[in-house]
Amino acid sequence: MKPSVEAFFHAQSHTFTYLVSDPASRRAAIIDPCLDFDPKSGRTGTASAQAVLDAIATQGLAVDWILETHAHADHLSAARWLKSQLPDARIAIGAGITRVQQTFREVYNLGVDFPVDGRQFDHLFVDDERFSIGSIEARVIATPGHTNDSVSYLIGDALFVGDSLFMPDGGTARCDFPGGSAELLYASIQRLYGLPDTTRVYVCHDYAPGGREIRHQTTIGEQKAANIHVRQGVPVEDYVAMRRARDATLEMPTLILPAIQVNIRAGELPEPEGNGVRYLKLPLDRF
Repeated sequence: MKPSVEAFFHAQSHTFTYLVSDPASRRAAIIDPCLDFDPKSGRTGTASAQAVLDAIATQGLAVDWILETHAHADHLSAARWLKSQLPDARIAIGAGITRVQQTFREVYNLGVDFPVDGRQFDHLFVDDERFSIGSIEARVIATPGHTNDSVSYLIGDALFVGDSLFMPDGGTARCDFPGGSAELLYASIQRLYGLPDTTRVYVCHDYAPGGREIRHQTTIGEQKAANIHVRQGVPVEDYVAMRRARDATLEMPTLILPAIQVNIRAGELPEPEGNGVRYLKLPLDRF
Protein backbone atom coordinates (compact mmCIF):
# COMPACT_ATOMS: atom_id res chain seq x y z
CA MET A 1 0.00 0.00 0.00
CA LYS A 2 1.22 3.51 -0.79
CA PRO A 3 1.51 5.95 2.09
CA SER A 4 -0.28 9.26 2.00
CA VAL A 5 2.22 12.14 2.01
CA GLU A 6 1.47 15.75 2.87
CA ALA A 7 4.17 18.42 2.55
CA PHE A 8 4.52 21.58 4.65
CA PHE A 9 6.90 24.24 3.35
CA HIS A 10 8.90 26.28 5.88
CA ALA A 11 9.69 29.35 3.80
CA GLN A 12 12.29 30.79 6.20
CA SER A 13 14.61 27.81 5.71
CA HIS A 14 13.26 26.44 2.41
CA THR A 15 12.58 23.19 4.29
CA PHE A 16 9.85 20.63 3.73
CA THR A 17 8.30 18.83 6.67
CA TYR A 18 6.34 15.72 5.74
CA LEU A 19 3.35 14.06 7.35
CA VAL A 20 3.32 10.43 6.21
CA SER A 21 0.40 8.18 7.03
CA ASP A 22 -1.11 4.79 6.40
CA PRO A 23 -4.64 5.33 5.01
CA ALA A 24 -5.81 2.00 6.40
CA SER A 25 -4.73 2.28 10.02
CA ARG A 26 -4.41 6.10 10.32
CA ARG A 27 -0.97 5.69 11.90
CA ALA A 28 1.53 8.36 10.92
CA ALA A 29 5.04 9.80 11.12
CA ILE A 30 6.35 13.35 10.95
CA ILE A 31 9.63 13.88 9.09
CA ASP A 32 11.98 16.86 9.63
CA PRO A 33 9.75 19.26 11.60
CA CYS A 34 10.77 22.92 11.85
CA LEU A 35 10.77 25.26 14.83
CA ASP A 36 10.30 28.89 13.84
CA PHE A 37 13.30 31.03 14.84
CA ASP A 38 14.08 34.70 14.34
CA PRO A 39 17.88 35.14 14.47
CA LYS A 40 17.52 38.92 14.93
CA SER A 41 15.44 38.75 18.10
CA GLY A 42 16.23 35.21 19.25
CA ARG A 43 12.52 34.44 19.42
CA THR A 44 11.25 30.92 18.78
CA GLY A 45 7.79 29.99 17.59
CA THR A 46 5.68 26.94 16.91
CA ALA A 47 3.28 28.14 14.20
CA SER A 48 4.83 25.92 11.53
CA ALA A 49 4.77 22.84 13.76
CA GLN A 50 1.22 23.67 14.84
CA ALA A 51 0.11 23.52 11.20
CA VAL A 52 1.25 19.89 11.15
CA LEU A 53 -0.61 19.18 14.38
CA ASP A 54 -3.74 20.74 12.94
CA ALA A 55 -3.53 18.43 9.92
CA ILE A 56 -3.07 15.44 12.21
CA ALA A 57 -6.17 16.38 14.20
CA THR A 58 -8.25 17.05 11.08
CA GLN A 59 -7.34 13.68 9.59
CA GLY A 60 -7.69 11.75 12.84
CA LEU A 61 -4.14 10.39 12.74
CA ALA A 62 -2.10 8.79 15.50
CA VAL A 63 1.61 9.66 15.30
CA ASP A 64 4.10 6.93 16.14
CA TRP A 65 7.33 8.54 14.94
CA ILE A 66 9.01 11.94 14.67
CA LEU A 67 11.83 11.21 12.25
CA GLU A 68 14.92 13.31 11.57
CA THR A 69 16.99 12.66 8.44
CA HIS A 70 20.01 14.29 10.13
CA ALA A 71 20.98 17.09 12.53
CA HIS A 72 20.09 19.98 10.26
CA ALA A 73 22.26 23.07 9.86
CA ASP A 74 19.61 25.37 8.40
CA HIS A 75 16.69 25.19 10.83
CA LEU A 76 15.96 24.33 14.42
CA SER A 77 14.05 21.10 14.92
CA ALA A 78 10.57 21.17 16.42
CA ALA A 79 10.81 17.48 17.38
CA ARG A 80 10.90 18.04 21.13
CA TRP A 81 8.00 20.49 21.10
CA LEU A 82 5.94 18.11 18.95
CA LYS A 83 6.65 15.27 21.35
CA SER A 84 5.32 17.45 24.18
CA GLN A 85 2.06 17.57 22.22
CA LEU A 86 2.25 13.94 21.02
CA PRO A 87 3.70 12.05 24.01
CA ASP A 88 3.35 8.61 22.42
CA ALA A 89 5.51 9.57 19.42
CA ARG A 90 9.18 8.52 19.40
CA ILE A 91 11.92 10.85 18.15
CA ALA A 92 14.40 8.96 15.98
CA ILE A 93 17.51 9.68 13.91
CA GLY A 94 20.39 7.71 12.41
CA ALA A 95 22.98 6.19 14.75
CA GLY A 96 25.63 8.44 13.20
CA ILE A 97 24.31 11.25 15.38
CA THR A 98 26.75 10.14 18.07
CA ARG A 99 29.70 11.21 15.90
CA VAL A 100 28.03 14.54 15.18
CA GLN A 101 27.48 15.04 18.90
CA GLN A 102 31.12 14.25 19.62
CA THR A 103 32.28 16.81 17.06
CA PHE A 104 30.01 19.60 18.19
CA ARG A 105 30.38 19.01 21.90
CA GLU A 106 33.91 20.31 21.38
CA VAL A 107 32.83 23.11 19.02
CA TYR A 108 30.34 24.48 21.58
CA ASN A 109 32.45 23.51 24.61
CA LEU A 110 29.47 21.71 26.10
CA GLY A 111 31.62 19.82 28.60
CA VAL A 112 32.01 16.18 29.48
CA ASP A 113 28.57 16.07 31.08
CA PHE A 114 26.90 16.51 27.67
CA PRO A 115 26.01 12.96 26.51
CA VAL A 116 27.34 11.91 23.10
CA ASP A 117 25.64 8.52 22.97
CA GLY A 118 22.43 9.73 21.37
CA ARG A 119 20.30 9.33 24.48
CA GLN A 120 18.54 12.63 23.71
CA PHE A 121 16.62 10.69 21.06
CA ASP A 122 14.16 7.89 21.74
CA HIS A 123 15.65 5.65 19.05
CA LEU A 124 18.79 5.52 16.91
CA PHE A 125 18.32 3.71 13.59
CA VAL A 126 21.05 1.54 12.13
CA ASP A 127 21.46 0.97 8.41
CA ASP A 128 18.79 -1.26 6.85
CA GLU A 129 16.70 -1.31 10.02
CA ARG A 130 13.02 -2.04 9.43
CA PHE A 131 10.03 -0.48 11.12
CA SER A 132 6.44 0.21 10.14
CA ILE A 133 3.86 2.93 9.97
CA GLY A 134 0.62 1.05 10.48
CA SER A 135 0.56 -1.67 7.83
CA ILE A 136 3.21 0.00 5.65
CA GLU A 137 6.76 -1.32 5.90
CA ALA A 138 9.57 1.19 6.23
CA ARG A 139 13.33 0.84 5.90
CA VAL A 140 16.23 3.03 6.96
CA ILE A 141 18.99 3.59 4.41
CA ALA A 142 22.18 5.17 5.73
CA THR A 143 23.19 7.92 3.30
CA PRO A 144 26.26 9.62 4.79
CA GLY A 145 28.20 12.23 2.88
CA HIS A 146 26.41 15.49 3.57
CA THR A 147 26.77 14.62 7.27
CA ASN A 148 27.82 11.56 9.28
CA ASP A 149 24.31 10.92 10.52
CA SER A 150 22.33 11.32 7.28
CA VAL A 151 19.72 8.66 6.61
CA SER A 152 16.92 8.25 4.09
CA TYR A 153 13.58 6.69 4.97
CA LEU A 154 11.91 4.37 2.45
CA ILE A 155 8.26 4.15 3.50
CA GLY A 156 6.32 1.99 1.08
CA ASP A 157 7.16 3.47 -2.32
CA ALA A 158 8.07 6.90 -0.88
CA LEU A 159 11.70 7.85 -0.21
CA PHE A 160 12.58 10.77 2.05
CA VAL A 161 16.16 11.71 1.24
CA GLY A 162 16.92 14.59 3.59
CA ASP A 163 19.61 16.81 2.06
CA SER A 164 21.36 14.09 0.04
CA LEU A 165 19.42 14.87 -3.15
CA PHE A 166 17.63 18.02 -4.20
CA MET A 167 15.27 18.27 -7.15
CA PRO A 168 17.11 17.23 -10.35
CA ASP A 169 17.78 20.86 -11.35
CA GLY A 170 19.12 21.56 -7.85
CA GLY A 171 21.66 18.74 -7.70
CA THR A 172 23.00 17.50 -4.39
CA ALA A 173 23.93 18.66 -0.91
CA ARG A 174 27.21 20.25 0.13
CA CYS A 175 29.83 18.02 1.74
CA ASP A 176 32.10 20.49 3.53
CA PHE A 177 30.58 20.31 7.00
CA PRO A 178 32.52 18.40 9.71
CA GLY A 179 32.25 14.71 8.82
CA GLY A 180 31.14 15.42 5.26
CA SER A 181 32.56 13.52 2.29
CA ALA A 182 31.79 13.88 -1.40
CA GLU A 183 32.99 10.33 -2.00
CA LEU A 184 30.58 9.00 0.63
CA LEU A 185 27.69 11.04 -0.73
CA TYR A 186 28.31 9.74 -4.24
CA ALA A 187 28.23 6.15 -2.92
CA SER A 188 25.08 6.88 -0.93
CA ILE A 189 23.32 8.27 -3.99
CA GLN A 190 24.33 5.28 -6.10
CA ARG A 191 22.71 3.12 -3.46
CA LEU A 192 19.49 5.10 -3.75
CA TYR A 193 19.68 4.78 -7.54
CA GLY A 194 19.37 1.02 -7.08
CA LEU A 195 15.74 1.47 -6.01
CA PRO A 196 12.97 1.14 -8.63
CA ASP A 197 12.72 4.09 -11.02
CA THR A 198 9.12 4.63 -9.95
CA THR A 199 10.08 5.25 -6.32
CA ARG A 200 8.67 8.59 -5.24
CA VAL A 201 11.44 10.90 -3.94
CA TYR A 202 10.67 13.66 -1.44
CA VAL A 203 13.38 16.27 -0.91
CA CYS A 204 13.99 18.22 2.28
CA HIS A 205 14.79 21.54 0.58
CA ASP A 206 14.06 23.39 -2.63
CA TYR A 207 15.51 26.75 -3.62
CA ALA A 208 13.58 27.15 -6.90
CA PRO A 209 16.55 27.52 -9.28
CA GLY A 210 15.87 29.82 -12.18
CA GLY A 211 12.85 31.24 -10.40
CA ARG A 212 10.58 28.25 -11.05
CA GLU A 213 7.85 27.27 -8.61
CA ILE A 214 8.79 25.48 -5.40
CA ARG A 215 8.75 21.70 -5.80
CA HIS A 216 9.24 18.82 -3.41
CA GLN A 217 8.61 15.53 -5.28
CA THR A 218 10.45 13.69 -8.02
CA THR A 219 11.33 10.03 -8.75
CA ILE A 220 14.44 7.90 -8.76
CA GLY A 221 14.10 7.59 -12.54
CA GLU A 222 14.03 11.37 -12.96
CA GLN A 223 17.04 11.79 -10.68
CA LYS A 224 19.06 9.20 -12.59
CA ALA A 225 18.23 10.82 -15.91
CA ALA A 226 18.50 14.50 -15.07
CA ASN A 227 20.24 15.34 -11.78
CA ILE A 228 22.63 18.13 -12.75
CA HIS A 229 25.34 16.90 -10.37
CA VAL A 230 25.10 13.14 -10.40
CA ARG A 231 22.88 11.74 -13.12
CA GLN A 232 23.51 8.10 -13.96
CA GLY A 233 26.87 7.60 -15.63
CA VAL A 234 28.72 10.50 -13.98
CA PRO A 235 31.99 9.03 -12.62
CA VAL A 236 32.87 9.49 -8.98
CA GLU A 237 36.02 11.49 -9.84
CA ASP A 238 34.02 14.08 -11.77
CA TYR A 239 31.41 14.35 -9.04
CA VAL A 240 33.97 14.79 -6.25
CA ALA A 241 35.86 17.46 -8.22
CA MET A 242 32.63 19.35 -8.92
CA ARG A 243 31.41 19.08 -5.33
CA ARG A 244 34.68 20.31 -3.82
CA ALA A 245 34.93 23.24 -6.21
CA ARG A 246 31.32 24.23 -5.59
CA ASP A 247 31.53 23.82 -1.81
CA ALA A 248 34.53 26.16 -1.71
CA THR A 249 32.27 28.98 -2.96
CA LEU A 250 29.39 28.47 -0.50
CA GLU A 251 28.80 30.61 2.56
CA MET A 252 27.96 29.11 5.94
CA PRO A 253 24.21 28.59 6.41
CA THR A 254 22.66 31.48 8.32
CA LEU A 255 21.35 29.33 11.16
CA ILE A 256 24.06 26.67 11.41
CA LEU A 257 25.43 27.82 14.77
CA PRO A 258 22.06 28.16 16.52
CA ALA A 259 20.58 25.11 14.80
CA ILE A 260 23.09 22.36 15.41
CA GLN A 261 23.37 22.93 19.16
CA VAL A 262 19.60 22.45 19.39
CA ASN A 263 19.35 19.64 16.86
CA ILE A 264 21.98 17.42 18.50
CA ARG A 265 19.67 17.62 21.54
CA ALA A 266 16.72 16.26 19.50
CA GLY A 267 15.19 19.74 19.37
CA GLU A 268 15.51 20.40 23.09
CA LEU A 269 16.40 24.03 23.84
CA PRO A 270 19.17 24.64 26.39
CA GLU A 271 18.08 24.66 30.01
CA PRO A 272 17.12 28.08 31.44
CA GLU A 273 19.84 29.79 33.44
CA GLY A 274 19.38 31.35 36.86
CA ASN A 275 17.42 34.27 35.47
CA GLY A 276 14.97 31.93 33.71
CA VAL A 277 16.29 32.73 30.22
CA ARG A 278 17.64 30.14 27.78
CA TYR A 279 20.86 30.97 25.91
CA LEU A 280 22.45 29.67 22.72
CA LYS A 281 26.22 29.71 22.27
CA LEU A 282 28.03 31.44 19.40
CA PRO A 283 31.64 30.27 19.00
CA LEU A 284 33.70 33.19 17.71
CA ASP A 285 36.39 32.77 15.03
CA ARG A 286 35.85 29.00 14.99
CA PHE A 287 34.80 28.60 11.36
